[in-house]
Amino acid sequence: MTTAAPVATATTTAPTEPTVKEQAGKLVAQIAGYVGYRTVKIGLEHGIYEAIARHTDGIAPPELAAELKIDPFYTAVWCRSAFAAETLERADIADGDRYVLAPHMESLLLDPTSPAQLGAAFVIFEQPELFDRFTETLPSGERSWWDKTGPDFISAVSGTGRGFNVRLIPGGFNLVPGLAERLDAGADVLELACGAGIGLVRLAETYPRCRIVGVDGDAYSLELASAKLAAAGLEQRVQLVQSTLEDLALDTRFDLVSINISLHEARDVERVVENVRDHLRPDGHFVVSDFPFPSTPEGLRTPPGRFMSGIQFFEAQIDDQLLPTQFYIDLLERHGFRDVGSLDLTPTHALTYGRR
Repeated sequence: MTTAAPVATATTTAPTEPTVKEQAGKLVAQIAGYVGYRTVKIGLEHGIYEAIARHTDGIAPPELAAELKIDPFYTAVWCRSAFAAETLERADIADGDRYVLAPHMESLLLDPTSPAQLGAAFVIFEQPELFDRFTETLPSGERSWWDKTGPDFISAVSGTGRGFNVRLIPGGFNLVPGLAERLDAGADVLELACGAGIGLVRLAETYPRCRIVGVDGDAYSLELASAKLAAAGLEQRVQLVQSTLEDLALDTRFDLVSINISLHEARDVERVVENVRDHLRPDGHFVVSDFPFPSTPEGLRTPPGRFMSGIQFFEAQIDDQLLPTQFYIDLLERHGFRDVGSLDLTPTHALTYGRR
């Protein structure tokens, strides 16, 4: 006869309520983040980061002020705040008034071709279409649409989307099984919600053998795209079509349909994906590049989750919200796509893909 070993009884401890000091620390962190944000925005707006980047051995505030023709006292105040925000470093501990850019800040803040660039985000979050209009319409819940936004907002969105396009083309496409070879050989490519044309230019320059069509519902954005294509000498290789994604009806069938940070805005996402499938050749690829909105409450409290929660203030005004990656996986599978998969390019950029 054997005797069962005693089973340990788990004891649970009620969570300890945070102290006033701990809760106050959370609010102070919010204020500190706002100060850092505004400091970066001022530095970008007045070309201060660009000027410091030219002085790899460091520059003192009086010299920086003289170079930019701005007030030296104000410049010193800004430099200290930028150092506090960790976007600047002291060039020499013994000579603490000389500053250099912190590591990688030139790429992150100043280089629009970098896949890591974040400088454009400091522009878009200050546009009135985001928090100001949300504040004004909070009582009524009045909705809006892209044609009610200003050119500065469109430009800021385009700048933010540039980083997504840089990561997507060709790096993201190279990670989708079988896609890179198809594009290199020459393919018919459709970009939905092409906006101001940054992705179209990058597609045409990266894949010179491909035939490309860009579709967008906003006439002003297509004007910007046309100008970008003309400036790059690509207007003969890329066709532009004005259409909502729900009403898309083209004669051509495509080897790749891609959409960048826009599928979540579709009025009828089911119809859009069905349209995509109808416009793909057999075995054609569909690639969704978008924000991977957190699917858990814990995810919302991470820096990427908080970043994307800020974007939701505008998305709400156009009657939609960012969506988790799993939503897109389920969506593609529901519409008969095969080999469906997903991958994260950054904490705020995910790809979902499938084949017809």
